[in-house]
Amino acid sequence: MSVDRVQAVSDGADEPGWEVDPDDEQGAAVVAMVGRQLKLQREASGLRAAEFGAAIGYGEDLVYKVEAGRRIPRSEYLDRADEVLGAGGLIAAMKPDVAEVRYPKKVRDLARMEARAVELLAYGDHNLHGLLQTPDYARALFEMRLPAYEPAEVERAVAARVARQAIFERTPAPALGFIQEEVTLRRPLGGRMVLRQQLERLLELGQLRNVVIQVMPTDREEHAGMQGEAQVLKFKDGAAVGRSEGAFNGRAVFDPKQLRILELRFGMIRAQALTPRESLAFIAQVLGET
Repeated sequence: MSVDRVQAVSDGADEPGWEVDPDDEQGAAVVAMVGRQLKLQREASGLRAAEFGAAIGYGEDLVYKVEAGRRIPRSEYLDRADEVLGAGGLIAAMKPDVAEVRYPKKVRDLARMEARAVELLAYGDHNLHGLLQTPDYARALFEMRLPAYEPAEVERAVAARVARQAIFERTPAPALGFIQEEVTLRRPLGGRMVLRQQLERLLELGQLRNVVIQVMPTDREEHAGMQGEAQVLKFKDGAAVGRSEGAFNGRAVFDPKQLRILELRFGMIRAQALTPRESLAFIAQVLGET
């Protein structure tokens, strides 16, 4: 690896968003375990931290942080470590667990449920659903949080949100239905260019056969979604989980009777919203006006 390559990788290795969250005991334990394994393998190979860092393209300081469980290693770090230490894939096999740790626990739990879901129904009234958001749109949202997030927290949250969008690449593909208020398509969060890119993204996703996007126009005189945003996830075994801001104290519900109430509401909202084809035409119209 050239000196320029080592410098480029090392410079970007300590960027915000890769720190260990001290409040995430499970995540901290995973990173600590990985760090111990890396140190044991490095020492067994007879390499000093500086030599190992030079071999994989990262600085000595970062090597010590990773081995001490104070820094989440990138997937490239683990790949290079596996190769240099001759681990035969044992280190690289840790990548999925380490990748999850970067994201807050509540997001990891949500991502696991989304990964199991065969159907998702979601209604959004303030901003676009997280699965639909571009990185820049998501970043704008997190930067508006109060109390303000630290830069590292913002980047961690954006990465977690984008990672959840792997659901669009799943096979077999789950059925995904989104209903968005018109205002979420018009509010220029992050600026006009961010909004334009976001609208273009919606039009792309709306072309997927397993994705339905509907728009609820602001001028509707009847609206079954006045109790706030809601979501229902259904699983292969017939189980389901749902949540609505204005029902059941905003808690997640699993009881079939409570889920039927949410599904009834979704049915009404869908009927009152524009059809999927009308919705995509509406989004294209808004894009043209933005």
